[in-house]
Amino acid sequence: MDQIANPAPGFQRNPDKVITIEPYIGTVTVRAGDTVIASSTKAKVLAESPYPAVFYIPFADVDFGKLARTEHSTHCPYKGDASYWSVLPAGETGQNAMWAYEQPFHEMAEIRDHGAFYASKVSIEAKPG
Repeated sequence: MDQIANPAPGFQRNPDKVITIEPYIGTVTVRAGDTVIASSTKAKVLAESPYPAVFYIPFADVDFGKLARTEHSTHCPYKGDASYWSVLPAGETGQNAMWAYEQPFHEMAEIRDHGAFYASKVSIEAKPG
């Protein structure tokens, strides 16, 4: 039923659009300077052409004590509404550095309870397992 209740309008208008989500085999670590913000062996890789692939890290592996929710939000017709957090140890550079789709459209349900980070604002290291 959830699939009917929350379909992505982007896929309805553009059914040929492809977005893939796959588990990352290895460890993904996010840092602001020497401070670890997130580290996970359960990250997912979201690939959406023409954009670079993005790691989505489970909320359970994110240190929310080092983040502050902001009022910033964006909308994607394929994923839904994104909420944002600033990475406090990164200072001004860390503004709105993490985003998450807390209630994604049903086609993207796999990224619920996961956060992604801008590589231009923090350091993201992926070590294959």
